[in-house]
Amino acid sequence: MVTRTRRRRTMKSVVIGLGQMGGNMALTLKQAGFEVTGCDVFEAARQRLADQGLEVAAPDELPAAEVYLLSLPTSDHVREVIETAPGLLIRAPKGSVVIDASTSDPTVSRALAQQVIGAGLAWLDAPLSGGPKGAATGKLGMLLGGEAATIERVMPLLEALSAKRTHVGGAGSGHVVKLANNYLCATNLIATGEAVAMAARAGVEPAACLAGLNSGSGRSAVSEVNFPEWILSDRFDSGFTTGLMRKDLRLARDAAEQLGMPPGLLAAVVERWHSGAEGIADGEDFNRIAGELLAAAREETAS
Repeated sequence: MVTRTRRRRTMKSVVIGLGQMGGNMALTLKQAGFEVTGCDVFEAARQRLADQGLEVAAPDELPAAEVYLLSLPTSDHVREVIETAPGLLIRAPKGSVVIDASTSDPTVSRALAQQVIGAGLAWLDAPLSGGPKGAATGKLGMLLGGEAATIERVMPLLEALSAKRTHVGGAGSGHVVKLANNYLCATNLIATGEAVAMAARAGVEPAACLAGLNSGSGRSAVSEVNFPEWILSDRFDSGFTTGLMRKDLRLARDAAEQLGMPPGLLAAVVERWHSGAEGIADGEDFNRIAGELLAAAREETAS
């Protein structure tokens, strides 16, 4: 325990991408005793974190570190950071670990992992669940893809950020399982929304319907968490947008196609989220798709 505590305090880390997730993770690491620097291409993002006491740096001032934690919008951004600007393949010290905490294309992740390892670095994909609140409180869930030895090396950092960590396989595996997870979540939002709307049309209060669902085999994280937390409350402030879910669903569809899978339900869910959810902008909370189904049922029963 003494060794792990000492290592936690001396494991120098850089968080690249200071959005809601990356910024909160950087602050959480700082609070946990890590020597951490935040890096972002946008000066406003750097200044926002600097105002909260975080050491920050522009990409061309990237410091040497043991761990580079990436929290970026797409695989293209991850590729750019690794290959060109700032270019971790050249700038990161040999033996340091690149952790991609983005939700990325698994095919791209595997190719980048080969480059990273070939350059004398270590790779770990670690897509997240728990949203900005989980990032701010160190209560994230992580799906880990990479070598067990790499996970053990950075375990103090992972423990500071997450409440649950699941090693699912080699490089890219974490991103595959994350896409599978988000596909199920997207499907459950529609299915549970339709189920609750059906009950509402029959005169059953949504909260009562959910209590029944959660006592049976139809329950899910959507019925147990999303509905009471963001949908029935009309808060819709989970921190995860419809646009991000649409992006992840496209990645899941592309991965399935590359694996030779038949279209099936996945194709229908992707279509529903893109063309069947008119009026829900990319910037709106992703729980809106179920909220709209329930709102339509309420309007119908009120008329």
